[in-house]
This record gives sequence, structure tokens and C-alpha cells, in this order.
Amino acid sequence: MTIQPKEFIVNKSHLPESRFIPLRVPTQGELQDGQVLLQIDRFAFTSNNVTYAAFGEAMQYWNFFPTEDGWGNIPVWGFADVIASKADGVQVGERFYGYYPMATHLTVNATRVSDAGFMDGAEHRQAMHGLYNHYVRTTTDPGYTKESEDVQVLLRPLFITSFMIDDFLDDNQFFGAQSVLISSASSKTAYGLAFMLSQRKDKACKVIGLTSAANLEFVRNMGIYDQVISYDQVATLAADQAVVYVDMAGNGQLRSQLHHHFGDNMKYSCAVGGTHWDELSGASGLPGARPTLFFAPAQIKKRMTDWGPGGVQKRLADAWQAFMQPVMAAEKPWMQISHGYGEDHVRQVYEAMLNGAARPDQGHVLSLCRPLD
Repeated sequence: MTIQPKEFIVNKSHLPESRFIPLRVPTQGELQDGQVLLQIDRFAFTSNNVTYAAFGEAMQYWNFFPTEDGWGNIPVWGFADVIASKADGVQVGERFYGYYPMATHLTVNATRVSDAGFMDGAEHRQAMHGLYNHYVRTTTDPGYTKESEDVQVLLRPLFITSFMIDDFLDDNQFFGAQSVLISSASSKTAYGLAFMLSQRKDKACKVIGLTSAANLEFVRNMGIYDQVISYDQVATLAADQAVVYVDMAGNGQLRSQLHHHFGDNMKYSCAVGGTHWDELSGASGLPGARPTLFFAPAQIKKRMTDWGPGGVQKRLADAWQAFMQPVMAAEKPWMQISHGYGEDHVRQVYEAMLNGAARPDQGHVLSLCRPLD
């Protein structure tokens, strides 16, 4: 199959506007010393990627894969194969998991090459956290199996965030709250967090999921939230209870409503996602705790010091195994994997996710290079 190099880009100031453009791919002879050319085999697209676009400027997500002025390439998690290399220790045919553009190819500058993988040393990426610049070699990744690739690209990066929010809240004694409110409760990062909270033997807080009326049944059937209500029912919550709000939606109107409803009983307000990208707004001047953006790598860094070498990986691996049981259960799994190939599929999934029309029980794995099995 002949692959026409291309990338999918969106208008930074008007996300519904998108297009495909040709991508210049270097030949083996054009590669510089240390460079590697990767062909992107598959990648996931979830509401988390909408968050990357919504916070593209504020969190520098647009800086990873620069493209035309005024346009951005949304980062995704996926797998790619080396098709050309001038980097010692990186061979043609090797497969790597990592952070990729929505494109057919990516050229990287492989630095700090080890058995585990390498870092992209491209100058424009050095201001961003190293977590996003690391490419993991599948042959030495203890958690990798060929059969689990789809689940890995869909949930691994999201579950790390879920795991670290749960740990962060516990590390801070839940800020003295009696309940944790989680918006966009049907999203994968949200239900990963709810799962972690539900597993705590010393469960300190009631877990309340906020979702759209259309997703109420799905979220309730998961059985991990103590209570699930629709957005138009938030005023029915008892305002005299101390709460923590984990904002997966990024809906400014909802955030304001909750802060005014609970007032000083809003003990912590944590902004994580932007699934309601079109309703984002400022968070200043609200009663209760000042909304704060959660950045998972900061908590990971703290725990690497607290727990020592391998401590984060061991705890995360154990939690991941437990989480996989309901997600991929033989009966009534939480997620069905949907494969898509080509421009039309990529655009359809992007628009559905942007419009909030994607099904909560589906996980989309896409490719611009080949039909997926």
C-alpha cells in the first residue's frame, strides 16, 4: 500500500475547522545524525485530546508538533514503527509507544537512547515535560503485549492522570471534604478516577458523578459512583456539605454554578479537562477555593521522591491491572473498541468528539496509514 504523507490540522481559534495537508517526509539520505523517521501505525482519539486542543495555548500542547501559522496538530498517544534511522541504538523495524501528531509520520531527534527507549531531543520540545518526549521500546516494556495495544493507547495516559488525581486528593486528606464531585463522569479519565476512589478501603468521601441526561444510564450502570445526577440537577445537592470538585468538563457556567451553590464549602476545585471546550471561561472571583489546574507530572515527580525508584510504576501497574477487569470484562465491558482508517474516519471521530456526540462506551483507535485489524 502506497502511503501519502499527510497530517490533520485544526484552526486554533476555531476548532471545528479542520483539514488535511501534505507532510514533507525526509528520505534516508536526508536524515541528520541522530534522527529517526517513524511511521505512525495507530493512535487513540478521546475527549482527552479535545482537552489538548482546548488548552493548546495555555498548556503549550500546540508546541509539540508545529505546523502552519494559526493551525495546530493535536497530540495523540499511539504506536509507530521505525522506517529509517541514523540514531545509534534505534533500528529500522522497531516499534515505539509515545506521543505523536495526527499524521502518517514523525521525524524525531533520538537522544538518551537506552534499552527502554529514547527521548526526542528536538529543540522546540525541550520546554515541555519529559513525560511527553519519551518513546517506549515495545520489546523491553514489561507491560506491553501486541493484543493490548488498543487498550494501551486509549486508556494508559488517561489512567495515569486518574491515578495521580486520586493519590493527590488522598495525599491532601481530600481537603476535609465529604464528597468528590466529578463532571463529565462518562469520560474515561473521570471513570478511571471514580474507580480508584471506589477501591479505597478507608473511603473518606462520597463520589458523585455529573453527566448529561443522555449518559445517565451508562454512568449509573458502571457501579463506581455513589450517586449520579444530570447537570440540570446540581442545585439539588445539599449545599451544607464540604466538597471537592474535579472538573473534567471545563464548562465555565457549570463551575460557576457549583462554586456559588457550595460557597465556602467548596474546599478544592481542580481543573483537569475541557470536554465542554466551547463553554470554557475564566475562573476568577468565584466563592470557595480558587480553581487550580491539575498537572499530573508534578504529582508523579513528588511521588517518585516519596516512594523511591520503581514505586510509582509498581503502584500504577497494580492499579492498572485492577482497572482492566471491568473495562474489558467478558460481559458488559465498559468500553468497546472501534477502529477507523483514513481521512473520513479521522474527521468523523474528531467532529463527533468535539460536538459531544461520541458514545461513552466506545474507544476510537485510528490510523492514516493502514486499515486496522
